[in-house]
Amino acid sequence: MSRVYNFSAGPSMLPEQVLRQAAEEMLDYKGTGESVMEMSHRSKEYAAIIEECETRLRRVMEIPDNYKVLFLQGGASSQFAMVPLNLMTKNRKADYVITGQWAKKAYKEAARFGDCHVVASSEDKTFSYIPKLDPAAFTPDADYFHICMNNTIYGTKYHTLPDTGNVPLVADVSSCILSEPIDVSRFGLLYAGAQKNMGPAGLTVVIVREDLIGEPQEGTPTMFTYSTHADNGSMFNTPPTYAIYICMKVLQWIEEEVGGLAEMKKISEKKAGLLYDFLDQSKLFKGTVERDSRSLMNIPFVTGDDELDKKFVAAAKDAGFINLKGHRTVGGMRASIYNAMPVEGVEKLVSFMKKFEEENK
Repeated sequence: MSRVYNFSAGPSMLPEQVLRQAAEEMLDYKGTGESVMEMSHRSKEYAAIIEECETRLRRVMEIPDNYKVLFLQGGASSQFAMVPLNLMTKNRKADYVITGQWAKKAYKEAARFGDCHVVASSEDKTFSYIPKLDPAAFTPDADYFHICMNNTIYGTKYHTLPDTGNVPLVADVSSCILSEPIDVSRFGLLYAGAQKNMGPAGLTVVIVREDLIGEPQEGTPTMFTYSTHADNGSMFNTPPTYAIYICMKVLQWIEEEVGGLAEMKKISEKKAGLLYDFLDQSKLFKGTVERDSRSLMNIPFVTGDDELDKKFVAAAKDAGFINLKGHRTVGGMRASIYNAMPVEGVEKLVSFMKKFEEENK
C-alpha cells in the first residue's frame, strides 16, 4: 500500500496511527461485537466514548470549568447563524472583522439577525493580511466581537488577539484548533468544523462560556439553541457518533504521542518554516501573504503564470503530493499542513519544488 501526502484544506489527512486503530476496531469495538458506527448513542459503551472525547479535549486545551463543550452538526457554517441567534440578544449589535471568505459569510449571515458592524477588512488586498484594528472603531455595547482566527483560503492568521474589553470575543478556529495552545479564557465562544485538525467531516465543536448560554432570539429553532445541547450533554438528538469517536482518537494521539499542544506548535512551526524559507528564496515560487500575517496551517503560493501553476499541480499529483491546487476563488497553489501532515511530507514537497524550479527556469 502506498499513501500519498495529502495537502487538502479539508477534509484533511488524519494521523496514520488513528486510522489503523479505527480499522482494527471497525468490526468489534472493545469486545462489544459491533462497530462504533452501529452503536446506540444511548448505550453505556458510547457514553464512555463521548465522555472521554470531552475529557481529553478539556485537558488538551485547558478549557476552564465554566465553559461548555458542545458536539454538534452542520459545520462551522451553521455557527454563522447560531452565534447571532444565541448571543446577539441584548443590544442586537455585533462587530466583525472581514479577513476572508468565511469571515465575510459569517458577517452576512449575522446581519440578518441584528446590526452588524464591519470593524476592518483586508479585502482591498485579496485578504493577504490581517488588518490593524483601531479600538476606537469597536462598538462599545456590542453583544460580541467576531473574528476568523486562521483564514484557510488566504493563509493568514491572527498572531495577536484584539482586546475587546467586556465584549465577548467569538472566533472561528476551524483551521487552527489543536495546532497550538489557545487561552480559552480570552474568548466567550470558539467554534470549529472538525475536518481539518480534529477528525472527519460531520462534527462541529463549540466551546462556549456558560453565562452566554441564555434565551436565544425569538423564533430560534430548538436545534439552533445552545441550551438545547448544553442541557442534554450534546445528546438531544443523535450526535455524529463516529466522528466524535475519531476525534477522541486524535486527542489521544496528541496527548500520548505528540505530547500536547506546546509540542504540536513546535512541529507546526518547523513544518511552516521549511516551506516559507524555501518560498522566500525561490526565484520561481512566491508566497502571497504578508510576513506578519502568515498562517502555520495554510500556505498559498504562486509562480505568477497560470499555466505553470497548472503544470506544477499536475506534476505534484503524479509525484504523490495531492490537493495542492489553490481555492477556486484565488487560484495558484496552497499547501495545508495540518497536524497529521508529517515533517517528512513538507521536506519532500520542498525537494520536489526545488526540482521543478530547476526544470522550469
